[in-house]
Amino acid sequence: MVQVCLNGPRGAADGAAVPLTPSAMAESAAEAVAAGATDIHVHPKTPCGQDSLSPRVVAATLEAIRARVSVPVGVTTGAWAEPHPAARSARIRGWTVLPDHASVNWHEPGAEEVAAALLDLGVGVEAGIWSGTDAAARFAVSPLGPKVLRVLAEVTDTDAPEASAHSLLAELGPAHGRPVLLHGEDGGAWPVLRLAGRLGLATRVGLEDTLFLPDGRRAVSNAQLVAGASAQYGCDQRSS
Repeated sequence: MVQVCLNGPRGAADGAAVPLTPSAMAESAAEAVAAGATDIHVHPKTPCGQDSLSPRVVAATLEAIRARVSVPVGVTTGAWAEPHPAARSARIRGWTVLPDHASVNWHEPGAEEVAAALLDLGVGVEAGIWSGTDAAARFAVSPLGPKVLRVLAEVTDTDAPEASAHSLLAELGPAHGRPVLLHGEDGGAWPVLRLAGRLGLATRVGLEDTLFLPDGRRAVSNAQLVAGASAQYGCDQRSS
C-alpha cells in the first residue's frame, strides 16, 4: 500500500505544488490515485491556509476529494490544529462528514481521548508513533491498541533514518498485531520508503513528507512523488 500525504502542515511558502484549497486537494488526490496511490491522508485547511478540525472545513475537504476518487480518505487530528485535548475531541464529535480514518499522534496530550472519540464515531484510527518520543511505550500499554486500523511509524530523524526506523520498529514490537505503515520525512523520506519496500510494509509519500524527488529535483506534484515511490517501493519489494 502506498498512501499519499497531500499537504501536511505546509503552506503557501512551501510552493504552489502544495494543495491548500478543497478543489486543489481533490485535483491533487485524483492525480495521485491515477499515479498509483491507494489511500489518502490530508490536512483540511482554513481559507488562510491553517490546519483545522472544524466540522465545516473537514466536510468541505472530504466532499471535494470523494467527488474525484473512491479510495479511503483520512485526515489529521494533530494537536497543532486544536491544542486543548477536550476541545479537539469536541471538534471531532461535531464532524458532520466522517473520514474513513484519522491519524492520532500517540505522544500528544489527549491522544487516548481523541482516539476514543474517533472509534465511537466508527472512524478508523491510525496510531501515529513518532521516533524520538515516548509514543511507542504509551501505545504498547494502551487498551485501544488492538482497536486501531494501523500504526503509522514515523521516522523523524533525517541524519540516520534507516537506523532510526529499525529502532522504532523494535520499540513497537508486535504493535498489538496491527498493520504498520512505515515512512520518513524530508531527507529521510526516500531511504525509509525503500526500507519499507524491503520489509514488505505499507508506506506513504507526498508533499507533506518531502518536497523533493529521489534525484534531488523539486517535485511538481503529489502524483510525481507517488510515481517515483511506486517505482522504488515496488522494485524493493520484488527484490526482497
